[in-house]
Amino acid sequence: MELKTKKIAVLVEHHYQDLEVWYPVFRLREAGAKVWLVGTGSAESYTGKYGYPAAVDKPIEKIKSTLIHGLVIPGGWAPDRLRMSEAVLALVRDMNRAKKPIACICHGGWVLASAGVVRGRTVTSYEAIKDDLINAGANWQDKETVVDGNLVTARKPDDLPAFMREFIQLLQK
Repeated sequence: MELKTKKIAVLVEHHYQDLEVWYPVFRLREAGAKVWLVGTGSAESYTGKYGYPAAVDKPIEKIKSTLIHGLVIPGGWAPDRLRMSEAVLALVRDMNRAKKPIACICHGGWVLASAGVVRGRTVTSYEAIKDDLINAGANWQDKETVVDGNLVTARKPDDLPAFMREFIQLLQK
């Protein structure tokens, strides 16, 4: 159990990308981490793009960067809603200031851009939001997974194995 002392928050909102939530959740739990699904407060349960429900363990107001060791921001269409939550953006900023691991995949980069944490950073994402990240000051690369300090970013579900391998390595430091 390589992560038995770690607590990780996974952000969810309606229309999250199912694999980009559940693959990390199960991989982190398998490694021994305590994983919480964290919602914005708009619902007690959210439905993924493919219909899989995600019941919230904690609302964003109960999650502080001092309580968790890492944060996962999945893609799908959920990030467009997540980035409208000031509490979500504040958590991302706090995690980044504390240099705690943040894993962000696909359209999740919208949350990083809205939180203002990508300027001068090297990241990847789903190609459709490449310009958004570049306009937010990021150096965008078309790679399976990019690690820049405490940030781990990936493009799409096919990248999940490498993405989680890198995130777990950061959590073990």
